[in-house]
Amino acid sequence: MRFTRMFAAAAALLSAAIALPVHSANIVIGLSADVTAIDPHYHNLTPNNAVATHLFDFLVARNEKSQLLPGLATEWKAIEPTVWEFKLRKGVRFSDGSEFTAADVVASIERVPKVPKSPSPFTAYTKQITKIDVVDPYTIRFRTAQPYPLMPSDMVQIAIVSKSAASASTDDFNTGKAAIGTGPYKLVRYAKGDRIELARNDNWWGGKTPWEKVTLRLVTNDAARVAALLSGDVQAIENVPTADVAKLRQDKRLALFRQTSDRLMYVHMDSNRDVTPTVTAKDGKPLATNPLKDPRVRKAMSMAINRPLIVERVMEGEAVPAGQLVPDFLFGATKNLKVEKHDPEGARKLLAEAGYPDGFALTLHATNNRYVNDAKIAQALAQMWTRAGLKTEVVAMPSATFFPQATELKFSVLQAGWSTGTGEASSSLKALLMTFNREKGFGTANRGRYSNGKVDALTEDALMTVDDVKREAYLQRATELAIGDTGLIPLHFQVSIWAARDGVGYTPRVDEQTLAHKFVPRK
Repeated sequence: MRFTRMFAAAAALLSAAIALPVHSANIVIGLSADVTAIDPHYHNLTPNNAVATHLFDFLVARNEKSQLLPGLATEWKAIEPTVWEFKLRKGVRFSDGSEFTAADVVASIERVPKVPKSPSPFTAYTKQITKIDVVDPYTIRFRTAQPYPLMPSDMVQIAIVSKSAASASTDDFNTGKAAIGTGPYKLVRYAKGDRIELARNDNWWGGKTPWEKVTLRLVTNDAARVAALLSGDVQAIENVPTADVAKLRQDKRLALFRQTSDRLMYVHMDSNRDVTPTVTAKDGKPLATNPLKDPRVRKAMSMAINRPLIVERVMEGEAVPAGQLVPDFLFGATKNLKVEKHDPEGARKLLAEAGYPDGFALTLHATNNRYVNDAKIAQALAQMWTRAGLKTEVVAMPSATFFPQATELKFSVLQAGWSTGTGEASSSLKALLMTFNREKGFGTANRGRYSNGKVDALTEDALMTVDDVKREAYLQRATELAIGDTGLIPLHFQVSIWAARDGVGYTPRVDEQTLAHKFVPRK
């Protein structure tokens, strides 16, 4: 049995990261995507998770390369094949002055499945826990039904709230009443759709951050966000528009920070229902069966896409074409999958074999304010599919409207993005491609309801295998089967770009998170 421990080097790395000069300065950061809640357990969405990281801590942290670091837990190990023990950091206090103990961990984990109307719940990271033992106030044990190697990675995902706030509503968190955390900042105000104001938590266990006050401005319009940076209204922005990269690079007042992310842009198709809501014959009449259930149709849709062209023209080079779930530098990537070759003629032949020689009509639903160039990507896909015989209409909408409807399965074909929470392929498989199972926490973001028993079995094997070599082989084979069956269509991996005014530095992150306390004053 392999034990997972954090070495002194990791702790030293964290200490180095937080041992920054203390400045009584303020920073305003322009965010590109809406934040739907302050409640850290409401919606598993990168903008929400990034904001939560300012207010709350996690048992385990990640650095900019998605490597594990101590958080509220200083060390952890598997003491039995089905028992993980975490030693908790002593002397940590919540923003209300109360002491952090194991009771707060229990309350936080038990709260996750109880949050109502979650568009994308965090249950995938807690369902494997069958029992929690509190050994003492600073030692906690998680029991699982099977050996489970990803417990430390999963604990990166669950924000720890005060036990006094565990029964609070999402609205209570949004108003600040329940936003009681141990993080580097305290919530001053959440103005939905506009801004989030934070004040430095001078008692944070990680030390004082460089910024006394932080304002996270929600500037979803690309031009407005760049204009705010250029005028000095904000000191930094995320998701630099690809069209402005060259211009901003020439501005000596600015610095750009770039990183290929773990964000996969993909297409989900309704491959489960006999009747699907937004697919019809070209004349608008209903079809006898749902064509998306046929893997040949899904394959044809993938073959019709010219990914390099989307990267070149729509993303202006700031993306990497994808043929699988994670970029090749992350655990679980396979060398046996290549980017689907653009073959519109082959796509038409497959459609004919499936019984649709004249194609059909569909609606592609997408966001227009969540991902880099999301609406433009959708329009490019529509043109490519239409040329292959699939008459495609695009409906793009704000993410706050899109995600609840997608979760309610109101779409036949949708475009979205996924950032792997565990730094490996298991997160994508578990959430996007495993058969939807509310009780087990599988398929929580599987909005096409794709189901493949072999993919499920291989992924479950991986989730129970402690040996890394064997576990990666399971993940690779599951990915190969799911992509081979076109359970979803991978498009590309986003390249994340931040820009800051002279005097402010940032270390770009694989997980795309924009964290105020990781911006540093530069001499």
